[in-house]
Amino acid sequence: MPYRRRTAWGLTAATAVAGSAVLLSAPAAHAAVVDVDYACETKIGPKSAVSPVDIKAEKNGGSYTITMSFDKGVSDSPVELPKGVMTPRAELVVGGADSGRVQVKGVPNAVAIPPNTPIKIGKLTGTYTPRKSGKVTFTAGTLVVHALGMDAATCKPTNSPKPSLELDVTAAGSSDSGGTGSGGTGSGGQLPKTGPLDSATALGTLGGTVLLTGAAGVLWLTRRPARHTAR
Repeated sequence: MPYRRRTAWGLTAATAVAGSAVLLSAPAAHAAVVDVDYACETKIGPKSAVSPVDIKAEKNGGSYTITMSFDKGVSDSPVELPKGVMTPRAELVVGGADSGRVQVKGVPNAVAIPPNTPIKIGKLTGTYTPRKSGKVTFTAGTLVVHALGMDAATCKPTNSPKPSLELDVTAAGSSDSGGTGSGGTGSGGQLPKTGPLDSATALGTLGGTVLLTGAAGVLWLTRRPARHTAR
């Protein structure tokens, strides 16, 4: 085979292998913003509201940091809530390959909340450690608004919401404990946050690694064996 043709063939083969590897290593996660219809029992009577809920995950060693975000408030207060007196907490229902509850909690309100104004929940975080390997789902559960030293509102979903997040996880102690998650693991075992941009970054890194490996193969292919001169 001529020198140039052999080099072109090696480059084409390496590129094809890189493309296949990227496709096979697509992120094993699915996240969606889900509208949750909450019915709340409050100190001033029943309340109801619909809030879009988003759940994301970030791998941290053998566990995941789970973040639950609310787009809208689900209740309000008849009096002003001064800064720092309201802290929300919630539970996420774990399904699929695993089961149980994940407790997530927010931070105290950074500014005062005027009376008769929807209470902004913001972001709640917690930790999930897989007990079983496989596809695991996370669904919004009960939300509690703790304010002025008491649980001022307890809100439960009434519309059987769908999962907001599905992750492909690996339990500790499994033979493949390197695992996969919402975007693929890197060399340090860190998992990017779920989302299209983070997934694209992870795929780009993987593709670059495979292409470098392919390029090394091309260099090996293009090395011409030394010719021995007959004596």
